[in-house]
Amino acid sequence: MKFVKQFGIILFISFIGEVFHDLIPLPVPASIYGVILMFLCLELKLIPISAVKETGHFLVEIMPLLFIPAAVGLLNAWDVIRPTWMQYIAATFLSTFAVMVVSGLVTQAVIRRKGKKEAENHG
Repeated sequence: MKFVKQFGIILFISFIGEVFHDLIPLPVPASIYGVILMFLCLELKLIPISAVKETGHFLVEIMPLLFIPAAVGLLNAWDVIRPTWMQYIAATFLSTFAVMVVSGLVTQAVIRRKGKKEAENHG
């Protein structure tokens, strides 16, 4: 029953994201509104992490399965993709590389900043 309640909370936040998508005239996907809303609710302690933790872990564990329908959709759209598949591959590799570089740089900056704060507190 705990998982049903936690999944219900996640679905409710996702639904509110859908409502925001319909009300706010920006080209932002509803899922992004939902993720931002969930982040804010967790960060502001409106929803305790324990209220969604187990179901969140479960959803992350099965995430690869959730990509199967998208992959099948790509196969169904192969006639459209075929003329530009190299551009798709290039964009995928370049964006993946860019995300890895930026993530690494941000992580290093956070670690350095945390190290400086700890040095100031102990020094």
